[in-house]
Amino acid sequence: MIVKRPVTRTMARALSAIVLLSLLTTGLALLTLSSSLRDAEAVNVAGSLRMQIYRLAWDTTRDPQQLTQHIQIYQQTLSSPALQHLERPWVPKEVASRYRYLRDSWPQLQLTLQPERAQIYQQRVASYVSEIDRFVLALQHYAELKMHLVAASSLFGFLAIVALALWTIRFIRRNVVHPLDSLVTASQYVEQANFSFPPLSVSQTTELGVLAQAFTHMAERLHSHYRLLELAVRNKTEDLTQANRTLKLLYECSQVLTSSPLNPELFQGLLRLVQRREALTLLSIASDGIDFQAGVAEDGLEWHRLPLQQEDQSLGELCWQTRRAPPADELMQSLANMLARSLWIWQTQKQYQQMLLIEERSTIARELHDSLAQSLSFLRIQLTLLRRNVDHTQPQAQSIIAEFDRALAEAYQQLRELLTTFRLTIEQADLVQAMQAMIAPLQEQSHAAIAFDYQSGLQTLDAQQQVHVLQIAREALLNAIRHAQAQQIHIFYQRDEDAFHLLTIEDDGCGIRSLEEPPGHYGLTIMAERAARLSGSLLITPQTRGTRVTLRFPPRPAHRLA
Repeated sequence: MIVKRPVTRTMARALSAIVLLSLLTTGLALLTLSSSLRDAEAVNVAGSLRMQIYRLAWDTTRDPQQLTQHIQIYQQTLSSPALQHLERPWVPKEVASRYRYLRDSWPQLQLTLQPERAQIYQQRVASYVSEIDRFVLALQHYAELKMHLVAASSLFGFLAIVALALWTIRFIRRNVVHPLDSLVTASQYVEQANFSFPPLSVSQTTELGVLAQAFTHMAERLHSHYRLLELAVRNKTEDLTQANRTLKLLYECSQVLTSSPLNPELFQGLLRLVQRREALTLLSIASDGIDFQAGVAEDGLEWHRLPLQQEDQSLGELCWQTRRAPPADELMQSLANMLARSLWIWQTQKQYQQMLLIEERSTIARELHDSLAQSLSFLRIQLTLLRRNVDHTQPQAQSIIAEFDRALAEAYQQLRELLTTFRLTIEQADLVQAMQAMIAPLQEQSHAAIAFDYQSGLQTLDAQQQVHVLQIAREALLNAIRHAQAQQIHIFYQRDEDAFHLLTIEDDGCGIRSLEEPPGHYGLTIMAERAARLSGSLLITPQTRGTRVTLRFPPRPAHRLA
């Protein structure tokens, strides 16, 4: 913006005008006063002319000797410098003309100063004196005029100076003081980070108008930068808060995963923690045979998924739904990595425990095969030799030998089943496959139709739990096939409303007559003991046709199992 009306130039002109008016007024007064220095002398000299004229009239009649001297004095007085000063251009014409008339009339009047013409002098002297009076009066008016001029010029100069000073003060207040006050107020607002200051006058074409416009533009840009800085700080604070919340949540998740041995309840609690903290509608882990979730799925909400991978091995997906803005990608990715690692470790631990258990049971099976099985085989051989050597004419001995042979065959059969039980394996911590592998040979040995249905969750059992469940199911199947002569056998696994594991084996056989086992049989007792090891209950219920075996036990960590 160009300054069209500089304040400094206007103020300089006003001050120059004040000084000039002062100089002019003072100079005019001084000049007028200097020209009035001889006004009193001129009035006195003019007044003395009247006296000298009368004195000359006296001399013409009474003292002629003094006439010549008095005429010279009169002429000197008439030509005195005080009166000659009246011939200057600025002297009023009336004063100058009356002075010239007196000076020009004097030679004619002087000719009548002879004694013989005294009468004529007496006649003319009156009119001459009248002219002198008029001249003196004109001098008086001239002196008064100069005093009036001095007073008028002084009053005019004073009024002009006062008016110009008032205009200058008003101009300074409007164009300097008020804009400066506004700028100071605006600067105080800006100093307090408040950019809503009263608007500055930017319409003036003065320096302060340019300054106000520049200050306004500067404040606008500063406000813009300040808002950007506030936004950046707020965003950074939100990012730091989010990062802190994310780190805190991840730390709590790691604490949950490391507080105790890995188990399903641990993963379930972790999902509930994240679902509650992040206000998710649903958070779940979807994998083969593993289904952990917190919350309830809602139709219409978008699904978000992240793969769970560990060492190029896919372990499932982390899925969630939310009504709000989705959680930070970094949080969910870190959570997915943490869960994938924990799931991998958990499955590895389960496989390791199962390998140890299977190895131990295989060792027991080998020991039984090498000791008790060999002894039973030796006894059967000896019993055969005994039967050959005993005479057929001894029926009592043959009956004892036959009964002993049946007992030995039954013991040998039970030993084979026990060895088969110890040699059952669970591949990759998968009870479903183990159940199917256990059912397959039994299905081949029986005409009964065996159906196996299950819900997800069997794979969340640890190694010892899976072995106990597998043995209970096998014992129930053997009882239904051998003793109840069942034609239809149904095995079903589910989770009830309390999240307890529920295994049901139903058959359509002849049913169980008594829950008390005969001497030498321990199948039901072992099943009850295994249910107790699972901290659960075993219920054997006779049906209208067949029997129902129900196993119900809670989920619990592996380290609590005996």
